[in-house]
Amino acid sequence: MSVALAGRTPATFEIKSASLPLVALLLKTADLATLAQELHTRFADIPEFFDNDPLVLDLSPLRAQDVVPDFAAVIALLRSYRMLPIAVRSGSEAQMAAARDAGLVVTEDVQPAMRVPVAEKPAPAVVAAPMGALVIDRPLRSGQQVYARGRDLVVMSMVNPGAEVIADGSIHVYAPLRGKAIAGARGNDEARILTLCLEPELISIAGVYRTSEMPLPDEVRGKPTQVRLLGGAEGKLAMDPLQTR
Repeated sequence: MSVALAGRTPATFEIKSASLPLVALLLKTADLATLAQELHTRFADIPEFFDNDPLVLDLSPLRAQDVVPDFAAVIALLRSYRMLPIAVRSGSEAQMAAARDAGLVVTEDVQPAMRVPVAEKPAPAVVAAPMGALVIDRPLRSGQQVYARGRDLVVMSMVNPGAEVIADGSIHVYAPLRGKAIAGARGNDEARILTLCLEPELISIAGVYRTSEMPLPDEVRGKPTQVRLLGGAEGKLAMDPLQTR
């Protein structure tokens, strides 16, 4: 026979389970100087890239190494880029103990919304929330930068050399693209770059990039082109001519 007992609900609080969108930073080095340089190279020009995102440190690349990062210094460095480390996972016993001593929660249960590899060029992994595209009607001059956070970017005029367009989603340039275009900035490997005239200084999708130092094939240079990523974050950029008529 079941028995129902009278309960009492606290007047001042309730405890419930919660699911948070977390960033997972895949830490591939314990060298703080190298880490700082890579973060500066990637994010110094995009100070709004992170917005106090809660973060879990994934130590799986360091697990087999006999090295324990200076977690206090790593935490301070990440906070300077508006990331908030709160947990750690997948490290060795010594690494996890040191992380716990630094105030991080040891867990394997978190489900990150995106992953940020560091100490190498490839960028993070995230599926951007659906938002309307950011539309830019004016030409972008050298030194100007536009970032479409969490959405696509549409540019109706020329992106001049020295200008930079960045989007978490795809980038559409209905004019010559002669500056830098970085699509899938948070790791969306389904993002694409489309332009009516491909003459860029740099193109990048989900961290896989190509600079003007590598000449473009004749069939796409200066022509309407779609750029997409084949093989995910370890893959290569494919460039397909577009039929405009």
